Amino acid sequence: MLLAQTGAELKLVLRNGEQVLLNLVLPLGLLVVVTLLPFVSVDGADTRAERAGYFVPGVLALAVMSSSFTGQAIAVGFERQYGVLKRLGATPLPRSVLLLAKTLGVLVVQVVQLGAIALVGLALGWDPKGDVGSVLLLVALGTAAFSGLGLLLGGTLPGLTSLAVANLVWLVLLVLGGVLFPLDAFGPAEGLLSLLPTAALSHGLREVLTSGATAPVHDVLALAAWAVAGLSTAARFFRWE
Repeated sequence: MLLAQTGAELKLVLRNGEQVLLNLVLPLGLLVVVTLLPFVSVDGADTRAERAGYFVPGVLALAVMSSSFTGQAIAVGFERQYGVLKRLGATPLPRSVLLLAKTLGVLVVQVVQLGAIALVGLALGWDPKGDVGSVLLLVALGTAAFSGLGLLLGGTLPGLTSLAVANLVWLVLLVLGGVLFPLDAFGPAEGLLSLLPTAALSHGLREVLTSGATAPVHDVLALAAWAVAGLSTAARFFRWE
């Protein structure tokens, strides 16, 4: 049942052109722009390769957020509005299997996303370090965290409201989540902002891929906390209609 529903969710994602644009084209375009055009200054990143080393991990985190949170919240919100989930609720499909299938479907899409971003990053001069296991751990936890929040949003708010809120949160996390701007640029708020899931994922990936470190414990714990809180709350309050 889980495999069948995951396959169905994956087909729905791939058929949604707007979602593909949000999940793949925008992060790739952003990576090229911020790497080649130095309108965002980063201390110690003067050459193109150094800028790519800083921005690629942040854009990887942005891609995970776009597909797991924003795309998920919007899709689920409209599925509820159009009565799709109500029909699924009348079948033997348990709520937990539906939520897990949506998360797994997003995870499959992210393999393509992250691969494309990595290739573009390499073309821009990115020189990744670190171990694959730490990267996979951070991406898996980030996917679970953002997916839980997206399912919570889409599973409780109407479609249009979910669309507006998801895009607003995406923009806020893009600015405040360490994707484009170093967190120390925000002064006293740095400690609080570091607890955001985007900040934890982008910082963790940056430490692994740029410095060759293992996944930082602080970031792993922050993402795990968001994942548990988001998925459990979504399972508790998710509505079929």
